[in-house]
Amino acid sequence: MEHLQHATIGQPYRIVTLHHCNDMPECERQLKELGFLPGEQIVLLRRAMPGADPLVVRIGVSTFALRAAEAACIEVEPEPFDG
Repeated sequence: MEHLQHATIGQPYRIVTLHHCNDMPECERQLKELGFLPGEQIVLLRRAMPGADPLVVRIGVSTFALRAAEAACIEVEPEPFDG
């Protein structure tokens, strides 16, 4: 398992868990409210340059821009490509 900020672009992942972050205490709750829930599929679409922040991700049919600090709260595992 790895954290979303280290994910490979275009690889589908499954959210395993969200971690509490002391620097951003509301982050876990806010991500859950947006639909970042264990079991959901997520794909990293791109990283902004320079600095790779924010990250553009797709979960379901929604696309979000996440700061790297937010992505660090999301633990994922890779899924096989369909097709």
